[in-house]
Formats: sequence, C-alpha cells, structure tokens
Amino acid sequence: MAHENVIVVGVDGSEASLGALEWAAAEAERTGWRLHIVCAYALPSFTAASLDGGYAAMDDSTIHAGAQSVLDDAAVRVADRGLSVSTALETGDPAGVLVDLSREASIVVVGSRGRGGFADRLLGTVSSTLPAHAHCTTVVVPLRGGRQVTPVRRIVVGVDGSDSARGALKRAISEARQWDAELSAVSAVPVPTGAGLAWLPAAVDRGDVLTDVRAGLRLAIEAALGDEVMDIRQLALEGNPAALMSEFSTAVDLIVVGSRGRGGFAGLLMGSTSQAVLHHAVCPVMVVPTRSVKDEVGPADVPWEH
Repeated sequence: MAHENVIVVGVDGSEASLGALEWAAAEAERTGWRLHIVCAYALPSFTAASLDGGYAAMDDSTIHAGAQSVLDDAAVRVADRGLSVSTALETGDPAGVLVDLSREASIVVVGSRGRGGFADRLLGTVSSTLPAHAHCTTVVVPLRGGRQVTPVRRIVVGVDGSDSARGALKRAISEARQWDAELSAVSAVPVPTGAGLAWLPAAVDRGDVLTDVRAGLRLAIEAALGDEVMDIRQLALEGNPAALMSEFSTAVDLIVVGSRGRGGFAGLLMGSTSQAVLHHAVCPVMVVPTRSVKDEVGPADVPWEH
C-alpha cells in the first residue's frame, strides 16, 4: 500500500509527547506534509473486584474526556504554524493503533516516556516495539532534560551494507537536504579490547578490514547519491554500534538507522542493543524499515560483503 504524505504523531500530554509533537510539526513544516495527531487508549475490562466477588465495569467517560482534552490541547499548540492538521481519538491498544496507521503514513513519531496508564503504553512500550513492526519510518523523541529537539543541524546515519541500511542512508540524505544539515555516515567494526577481531581468521589484518569497510561505505554513499552532490563525512570506526550511536547522540540532532541488517547499525533496533540505544540516546532516533532496494550497489560489489 502506498504511503501518503502524512506524519502521524502520538500524544498523551506528557513532556515527552510534547517533544514528539514539536519534532513532527517541524518536520511537517519542512516537507509540507499533513500532520495527523493521535491520542490512543485502551479500556480495562474492570477496575477492581467488588465485595460480592463480581467485577465493577469501568465507565470510560472520564478517560475519554481526558484523552480528548489532550488531543485538543495538542492541536492548539500547532494551530498557528500554517500546517495542514487532522486529529483522531482512537480506542484500542496504542501499539496496534500506530502500527495500523503506519501502513499509510510516511512517518510515525512518538516520545520515549509517558505518564502511566494508557500514556505509558503509548510512549513506553510503543516506543520500544513500534520501530520493529511499523510499515513506515518511525522517530522516537527522548525526554532528556528539556533539550530542544529542533532544528536539526547535525545528522548521523549508521551504515553496514544491508538493504535496510541503504534505505536509512537515502532517508538520512533526504533529511539532511530538508534541514540543510551536516551529515555523517558511520560504519562500526566491533573489536574486543586487547585482542584481534575474534570472528576473523588469524591471518586477516584489522587494518585491512577497516580499509574494506571504508571502501564499502564510500560505494554505498555513491550509490545512494546517484547524480546528486553532497558533502557527507565518512567514518569507519572500531567499537560497539550501540555505544557509538549513543555517544554520537550527545553531539548531534538526529540518529538514523535501518530496522534490520547484519548485526551492525541496521540490526541494532531489533534486540537488546536497540533498547540500549533508545534508552541512552539523547537525541531523536529515526528508524527506517527494511524495503527492497533497487538500482543500487549489489552485494557482490561491496567489499564488506566478502
């Protein structure tokens, strides 16, 4: 299903969700896309056991009114920005609601913390699971001491040669152009401290590996740019991908990664490493889902594929 030019943002009234709203609105200003603000909540089947052993049904009117107020307040916050804005109050599991909406959206944006209750479901569990299941690009905006989330002036993208990472690289290039931002492309080579690369034959030199990775990174960038011209900083570094990205996040405004890969940057958002990045990054993290990549450098043409 084709994605529409719409940015979906989940809100719950918390500081984290307001940061997500700010990021989504700023992105909508840059792209000219519609901003769709969503507040989702799930009703419990009961609140407490009654004295006679039965269960008291919950009246959802209070929760509904509170959620509607949050939605209305969010709409007011962006009303004077000249955006095309729509809103929706949804019932159901927030993660499921946002995943369903991602089928036709271009970007889904959420914060990394909520207030508990349905807010916690929206900005706690969802921020961890949405990137793995969404059908479009997602952005998780962390709550980190009131740090401004826009404008985006510096972007880092992780590249490991996979289709997902190539998609992330293209998206990072697009974001850099939209924001007129500096872009750095990084490839990581995990190296055990005090030893050689454990997964390599003894005869393979570490320097040769880094040379091949640099060459692969250069080819991936050339393929992503095509006939376009852009100054992209290229870094092939030794270290743990999650740790490197977390460190970079302290100095940049956006981290871009793919959702699947070969265990490096593109794969880091599918397991425990992804949780480390989402929990420790101090800037927004953009996750680009795996898609079929055509007309780019093929696997046999990239040195790190060997």
